[in-house]
Amino acid sequence: MTTLSASSGLNKTVRQHYMGLPQGDKCQVTYIWIGQNGEELRGKTRTLETEPKSIDEIPEWNFCTAHRLSLVQVCYNELFLIPVCMFRDPFTLDPNKLVLCEVLKNGRLPAETNHRMSCKKVMDQVKEHQIWFGMEQEYTLLGMDKHPFGWPQWGFPAPQGHYNSGVGADRAIGRDIMECHYKACLYAGIKICGTNSETMPSQWEFQVGPCEGIEMGDHMWVARFLLHRVCEDFGVLATLDPKPMKGKWSGSGGHMNVSTKQMREEGGLQYIEQAIEKLSKRHKEHIKVYDPHGGQDNMRRLTGENETASINEFTAGVADRAVSVRIPLQVSLDKKGYFEDRRPAANCDPYLVTKAIASTCLLDDVEQTKGT
Repeated sequence: MTTLSASSGLNKTVRQHYMGLPQGDKCQVTYIWIGQNGEELRGKTRTLETEPKSIDEIPEWNFCTAHRLSLVQVCYNELFLIPVCMFRDPFTLDPNKLVLCEVLKNGRLPAETNHRMSCKKVMDQVKEHQIWFGMEQEYTLLGMDKHPFGWPQWGFPAPQGHYNSGVGADRAIGRDIMECHYKACLYAGIKICGTNSETMPSQWEFQVGPCEGIEMGDHMWVARFLLHRVCEDFGVLATLDPKPMKGKWSGSGGHMNVSTKQMREEGGLQYIEQAIEKLSKRHKEHIKVYDPHGGQDNMRRLTGENETASINEFTAGVADRAVSVRIPLQVSLDKKGYFEDRRPAANCDPYLVTKAIASTCLLDDVEQTKGT
């Protein structure tokens, strides 16, 4: 039996009474930011006197973070929250807002996990190329005991092979969560473009894009926030761990689809092939920024099995899902379109991934692929 959170058992009918109360002209704004480990998301809410019409009308804020220096000494730091992107709030509804924020330290320098600032600099440099991204975000549902949602408590479900895009109670485990997340993204204004169940039971995927430049990271981070909030309501967890279950079970990736204006035009295949050639020469540099731990997470996932390439070498091919970078079959036939970088892990920072790809494919500066 899957263990659910205590909060999921609270009376939701009682809650709905209060959520339906009028709030006058005031607006609740939830500030969202990336936490200290570069993976988790945080959020807190304040009241504004009126509904903001643009991001410029939302004031900066701050929060306090603690760093343990020793067993008895703790250092507290106050950091700035800088609003950068605004969405509708699918939980408290209009006129309330969700606001993604950059985090700045004292002196207004970017915090260690704020990779948006450096990513935006690169995207501004390559703006003329009109680079588009589409990210495939895989995730796995877990109970509060960290065991996959719906799996037998002391065993395993039937082997992989019939869960991907499956239909039926024994194949699509947790569909309610997926559908609620999809609707929440659409309401919020996220550029979500699709979803499907994945290869492992309780594993799902949603896709965001096409997004131009910095927009990819902004929309994906807020889509992740919405995923965790929806799961919170259902009393389960969503993990982006690239290999949540050991053995022959599939891992979770964050495949990145990429195109430029030249790639999308007639004869664009030559530019796709040129970009892949450049990526092949910086494989190790990219692997280091394709998960939050310098490639350690992807070592568990990129094994050459379960539709992955080996982490130790760069490979490319047409209609081949066991390579580092794939050219889709239709793109090969049309001689234009996009390519798919299959190396990013599910828990990657999309700012770092898109920055690295744009830098390698469109800029000459090798240093741009670093996460600084």
